[in-house]
Amino acid sequence: MQLRNTAKSALRIQGIPIKHLVALFLALLVILAAALWPGTDTNNAITERQTLVVSPIQDTPITPQIRYRTTTPAESTNANNTRNSTITTADSVELTRSEPQMLLESEEPQRLTDTIQPDTTATTEQQAVTEPTELEVKIAIDQGDTLSTIFDQVEIGQTTMYQILSADEQLLALDILRPGNILTFRKHPETLELDEMELYIHPGNQIIYRRVDADNFEYEEVINQGIWEQEIVAGEIYGSFYVSAIRAGLSKAEIHEINKLLGEQIDFNRQIQAGDRFQIVRNSQYVDDEFTGQTSIEGIRLQQRRNSYTAFLFEDGNYYDSNGESLTRAFRRNPHNQNFRVSSNFNPRRLHPVTGRVSPHNGTDFAMPTGTPIVSIGDGVVTRVENHPFAGRYVEIQHGSTYKTRYLHMHRIDVNRGDSIQRGQRIGLSGSTGRVTGPHLHYELHINGRPVNPMTANLPMATSVPQEQLADFNKRVDELVAIMEVAHEEQFAMRRDESQPGT
Repeated sequence: MQLRNTAKSALRIQGIPIKHLVALFLALLVILAAALWPGTDTNNAITERQTLVVSPIQDTPITPQIRYRTTTPAESTNANNTRNSTITTADSVELTRSEPQMLLESEEPQRLTDTIQPDTTATTEQQAVTEPTELEVKIAIDQGDTLSTIFDQVEIGQTTMYQILSADEQLLALDILRPGNILTFRKHPETLELDEMELYIHPGNQIIYRRVDADNFEYEEVINQGIWEQEIVAGEIYGSFYVSAIRAGLSKAEIHEINKLLGEQIDFNRQIQAGDRFQIVRNSQYVDDEFTGQTSIEGIRLQQRRNSYTAFLFEDGNYYDSNGESLTRAFRRNPHNQNFRVSSNFNPRRLHPVTGRVSPHNGTDFAMPTGTPIVSIGDGVVTRVENHPFAGRYVEIQHGSTYKTRYLHMHRIDVNRGDSIQRGQRIGLSGSTGRVTGPHLHYELHINGRPVNPMTANLPMATSVPQEQLADFNKRVDELVAIMEVAHEEQFAMRRDESQPGT
């Protein structure tokens, strides 16, 4: 009994119950077994899980991941030496094929679209550094374009636009921009301000507006006469004259001119018949073998069974029939019915009061009070009704193919574009619109596209060719008729061929 009591006392001296010692011993065995247990099974389990994710690599190739990044030239060179195959685009954006990577079970495969995340901020900054500002920009005029929208497109301020419009006041070339015209803007390489602007009208006519100082531009008109080639246009009328003329190769403007010249002799709506023939001799302008679109009608002949109607252009710029009788009604010298003082004469060499450079005055100014009636100097068609910031309200009238008049700074305009105008007809009232120092009329006369002095120009005042020039006129008519006869014989030959079987 004492021995049992003594042993029990010894264990109690340790202070640890037996059942606790047993539990501690078992825990040590478990820890030791875990530490010494081989890891082959665990690795195999992980490998098995990985194989479940990437197993398609045995059957179908993994779609390569694509990522964008901007690079410098040096980085692109180094990239060629890496394991990745890289395709560099023009924007220095690389499409990189990454090596397949093993994915853990906890990771989800990324979709292709999720990996395309271009760094737009870096790209924009890179472009701002590497792309130089364009110093020359060309804009081809399209239908509906205006000068204001074009200046906004090339990021040039409206102040500069008005400076150019001020220089263009004497030409008014920028008021009507047509499809096919080209505007070229050239900027200073340091200040990036507009140095000059070029208007390309056609190969024979360009206008350059150059900066003089911070506030002013001047213009230079570049004229290239090129070569004028004589052509014959012939046709036979089936249906209307208009459709037949278009089919033969005449333009709408040329058809309008023919109607006007022969309109007092024949009614094109009622008297034209199927089988009537026409021959037109015209000059066409070419510059470096390129057609400019500019033509001039030299002779017209419309042949019916019993009658023949003709018009021939003489050296004085007027049209006459084969007998020398004028087809152009006489012009008047002044565009008003009273005697007004000329306040500023036509002067192609006038110096600009600010810049001191040549700034032509292409018309004659009449000092007259606002509200004075303005009349057309001859028959014609209204081609422009505009409101210019410097020329003010103005009207342009085309008198045949040779003459054109302009009336500027008007207070009111009584006609519309496309209206037919008679000599002496009122077209509006004078005023002081635009940039003026007082009320007046600025009146211009253009002959064959060039401004001339309207007070001294040779205008058609007579009703027939002067007697002393009649011989020269008849010689000119014989030359044009000979050309028309060649075309006339070819028309008959074509008709005979078409009537033969099998043709």
